[in-house]
Amino acid sequence: MEKKLVTIVIPVYNEEQILEQAVTGLYAELEKYRADFDFELILAENGSKDNTIAKGQEIAKRFPGMSIFHHPEPDYGNALKAGIRRAKGEIIVCDEIDLCLPEFYEKALAVFKANGAQMIVGSKAMKGAKDERPFKRKLATFVLNLLLKIILGFKGTDTHGVKAFLKAPLMPVLDTCLVGKDIFASEFVIRAERAGIDIREIPISLDEKRAPSIRLLKRVPRVISNLAYLFWAIRIKKI
Repeated sequence: MEKKLVTIVIPVYNEEQILEQAVTGLYAELEKYRADFDFELILAENGSKDNTIAKGQEIAKRFPGMSIFHHPEPDYGNALKAGIRRAKGEIIVCDEIDLCLPEFYEKALAVFKANGAQMIVGSKAMKGAKDERPFKRKLATFVLNLLLKIILGFKGTDTHGVKAFLKAPLMPVLDTCLVGKDIFASEFVIRAERAGIDIREIPISLDEKRAPSIRLLKRVPRVISNLAYLFWAIRIKKI
């Protein structure tokens, strides 16, 4: 049987220091699944002020299927969208450079091998998950998920973080997404839910390997603004 191609898309911003270790560890983990899957890795560098892009280009010479491109603005969501559009894989995994969780790949790829879902969300908030991040980070996740439920009618337990999906049914959903930055990941999952996509959540174990590249409090006004815009777009205008 022909192996399925999996594209892993990871936005990177000022990640020069951890990039090589993270990519090396990820490729080592992927070796376990090469009997059934082939892989490509796309790093979506966006607005870095360090040598992330040069470091990524250097590393890509050593790892087959790896590439890095430059998105001019420091925008996680729009960089992730651009990476997804470049993906050649039938299956796409959206990961984060400080996560690359082995348990998620094991569980998600097993589901796709069995044709068990169209989208899989790694939840740090559902029963069975283990969230070892600092309290303020866990509180932020709880508050965001609560707001998504109240404002946008979200029915799941988590939206932001690692996820995987089949490209064909989810690209039309991607095309309807309106926001970038931090809230794109949430909008994508919520629009998939509203479109009737078969979504499965799986619990993950999560620890903070390094402090976030953008401070939490700096994100708050932008998150609130984007949530208000999505409420208008999705609940009022029905777009």
